[in-house]
Amino acid sequence: MPPASPVVPGVDRRLFLSSLLGVAAAAGLTGCAGASAADSKVKGSASAPLATSVPSGTSLKIASYQGVQQLQFKLAGLTDLPFTVSDWVNTGAGPDVINAFRAKSLDLANNAGIPPIQAHFQGYDAKIVAIDITRKPSYVFATKPGSDIKDVQGFKGRKLAFSQGQAQGVVLLRALKQAGLKDDDVHLVPLTSNQFFTALQAGQVDMAPLANSQAPAYLKQYGPKGAHTIPTDVVDLLNLLWAPASVLADPAKAAAVAAYIPRWAKGQVWAYEHPDAWNEEFYVKTQNLSVAQAQSITKVANKPLFPPSWDEAVKWEQETADLLAEGGFVKRFKVDSLFDRRFEHLAAQAVPAEYQR
Repeated sequence: MPPASPVVPGVDRRLFLSSLLGVAAAAGLTGCAGASAADSKVKGSASAPLATSVPSGTSLKIASYQGVQQLQFKLAGLTDLPFTVSDWVNTGAGPDVINAFRAKSLDLANNAGIPPIQAHFQGYDAKIVAIDITRKPSYVFATKPGSDIKDVQGFKGRKLAFSQGQAQGVVLLRALKQAGLKDDDVHLVPLTSNQFFTALQAGQVDMAPLANSQAPAYLKQYGPKGAHTIPTDVVDLLNLLWAPASVLADPAKAAAVAAYIPRWAKGQVWAYEHPDAWNEEFYVKTQNLSVAQAQSITKVANKPLFPPSWDEAVKWEQETADLLAEGGFVKRFKVDSLFDRRFEHLAAQAVPAEYQR
């Protein structure tokens, strides 16, 4: 990984963060208009009623980071998809997903709330089709080895790993705001989440937000060298499915997405209700964690909640977009256009009442 360049407080945010968009995204800001226009010329309409069945021969390319989705479906007995998955794409980071959408190598992905905002800022049209609400923090702030940082107030003047296009980025911004710190009080270092570990280990940053599932492995290796975590009560409310508008404007593919959503919801419920099996099959067998480490992750796992109404999600997404606009990271806009409400009811209808909130 090339060394990250520290960010000088007060620098133009849009200039600094252009590196984060990636070569394809940066180039796409000029070429995207033509691509978007071409994408819009597909048969059907994104506002047309969803088909009640999936036409024969329909296929989707679906994101499945670290094989999570296939494993959930296999363990939960949800492999009876009425369409073909032509590729399970091992990608999860928001910027990588956006680039995969652009390249037409991905049709449907699972991310947090911030990537759709970032895609809109880049001029790429994609829509949210399913919502899972997370009520508990999913991230902790991990320090580099030997750090003396004790709380979020201690971030002042430090180098912080920051990904504008991912959940970790908005969690950090919300935590700074809650602590009374401004963006210019810290040094934001542009990275994507898959670079966080290396940056911490090399001392390129003082802190990086890590997912609860990542922290045990990091602490096991670097805790003895003085690395530690700072828990946060800041939540990233949205765990969602989203797809390019061109995919959703295709009646067959839209029907396949609609058929996938209930299984996605049921798979998450199954994993939540069977923590021992999930710990063994995923964390122990595929992530090489100990049973104790796996248990520490599932102990703080969010209960999946699929709201029948997306009003709270839209409000949260607007607050996030406004927060990014305040820092100069994106332009202000109304987020309503990011949600395809045709799919609003599907996840909630697929699960028991206790998961419909």
